[in-house]
Amino acid sequence: MAFNGNESSAITLNQAASLTSNYRTSNPNSVKGHFFGVNKIEDILNQNGCVGIRRYYGEDNQGGKQLVMVGVKSDESDITDGVILDMSIPCPNHCGSANSLNGN
Repeated sequence: MAFNGNESSAITLNQAASLTSNYRTSNPNSVKGHFFGVNKIEDILNQNGCVGIRRYYGEDNQGGKQLVMVGVKSDESDITDGVILDMSIPCPNHCGSANSLNGN
């Protein structure tokens, strides 16, 4: 399989809310999500040959959940010699207003 940039599919808010609710129920007191700024995401997407983003699950030295974000080429390979992101802003404490995705 080769990636073409159209992978994934949109889901409804109800489907997304169900997924995030299931996670929060299974992982109380855990990080609910991560925020990455648009400029940093564009830095990844604007790399030569990038057709999308892969997110890896990670854990920091304190045992906290982290996401590592890297660009991906059409041959499914990570762009490891380019922009790789972490240092996202976690929810909580930066979740914004209450909604069905963050459960606040």
